[in-house]
Amino acid sequence: MIHPQIDTLQKLAKDKHKENKKYFDKLKKNTPKNLDYIMQDLHEAEFKKTDCLACANCCKTTGPLFTSADIERIAKHFKQKPQQFIEQYLRIDEDNDYVLQSVPCTFLESDNKCFIYEVRPKACREFPHTDRKKFQQISDLTLKNVAICPAAFNIVEKMKQKITL
Repeated sequence: MIHPQIDTLQKLAKDKHKENKKYFDKLKKNTPKNLDYIMQDLHEAEFKKTDCLACANCCKTTGPLFTSADIERIAKHFKQKPQQFIEQYLRIDEDNDYVLQSVPCTFLESDNKCFIYEVRPKACREFPHTDRKKFQQISDLTLKNVAICPAAFNIVEKMKQKITL
């Protein structure tokens, strides 16, 4: 089993991209009935041994989408009006979604902890989405996430061993 270091992760993910894409295309056409349960187990097993604080690559290289509920919750945390929070921290991207003005994340502290962890966006709470229901529907997102998150990379590798298509 490969345990990628963050400095080699992008290359490993790129090397496996075609293989993973082909695998996910097959998975969409022939989804096992118990896929969500398998993914839940793989996700839980991986995150029992993964220390996100040792990495935080997701926070350093990408930004989450902010839902209206995220904006309301975080603005309230900062004792701001939602519009103030938007103006201070967010911008609208090409898909018309609210995202951070810049990366690394504004709320990432030097020890890799999140300054707003208790009220962080839904996208952050759910990252890398490897335990999401109807997992086969987010294959494009997963293909991106294996290049960002070593845990997602490992989960996909274990998934390909466990579910042969």
